[in-house]
Amino acid sequence: MRKIYNEDDDEMTKLSAWLVAGVVQAGLVLPALAADIELRLAHVTSESSPIQAAALEYARRVSERTNGAVEISVFAGAQLGSNAEVYEQVNLGAPIIQIADPGYLSDYAPDFGVLAGPYLMSDPNDFSKLLESDLYAGMKDKVRESGNFEVLTMNWLYGARHIISNRPVKDMNSTDGLAIRVPPNTMWIETFKAMGADGIQIAWSEVYTGLSSGVVDAAEAPLSAIVGAKLYENAKHISLTGHFNAFIGPIMNAELFASYPENVQAALIEESVAAGEFMTKMVMESDGEYRDQLEAEGVAFHEDVDIAGFQAATTSVYEQFPGWTPGLYDQVRAILDK
Repeated sequence: MRKIYNEDDDEMTKLSAWLVAGVVQAGLVLPALAADIELRLAHVTSESSPIQAAALEYARRVSERTNGAVEISVFAGAQLGSNAEVYEQVNLGAPIIQIADPGYLSDYAPDFGVLAGPYLMSDPNDFSKLLESDLYAGMKDKVRESGNFEVLTMNWLYGARHIISNRPVKDMNSTDGLAIRVPPNTMWIETFKAMGADGIQIAWSEVYTGLSSGVVDAAEAPLSAIVGAKLYENAKHISLTGHFNAFIGPIMNAELFASYPENVQAALIEESVAAGEFMTKMVMESDGEYRDQLEAEGVAFHEDVDIAGFQAATTSVYEQFPGWTPGLYDQVRAILDK
């Protein structure tokens, strides 16, 4: 078995050799000095998504940094289960890194949900202000205590989310009675309720058939996810609502993470941040390419959306979370508006 590298290795080499020689001469069986660490990284999007590219970059960087002592295998397309199923596995201690978003983490630490709120920021670069704040550090501590999750980072920009549907969605009148797919998450449910739509909870892996069968009229996602899931085959209108600027990131079981040597912990955290920077750059540079691809598939883009109307309508969403720390949204606004 390969020994996990730490900074004392060189100083311990001679002592280890003497000890090994003595034990072998005594006829004893030596246990492995340290086991390799094998982790699985799970996400529900396709192998063509930016998440997949970032996950592979993350796995590569961690392997290189630890000289192969930590190996991460990536599983796309919900191969390990739905988001909810994988969260449960991680919570119970499975050696899995889950790609999470603040909305799901709010089930364990309610304040996290504010980071996934509608129309929170116009410039995604401002999100770094939150990630560098004491407020965010406190959220991480809380989700570690209450959910047993270690948030490695939350800087993976997934992109602005837009509505794909069987008709244009330009204002509050056009969302009236619109059956739109939402995940089983309060922030999404309340946001689309405020926008006048009917949220239908189905798993992401079922959205394609949901659109084709008429179970839902619409879905919402970044352009990359729309392309990856081929939703354009069943809906030909994309309205650029930009209701969420989605940031996500890898998490894992907190107790498992704490059991690793400090140098491994540092590698898992620091390389996740680097992978997030890689993904953010890729997403910000590729939206135009995704739009070209979708237009080539016959999708019509609608830019004349009443953003101000949707923004005003969804302001009330931030009042729908009694479990939040009082004044939380005001704290977030103060950080973002600096």
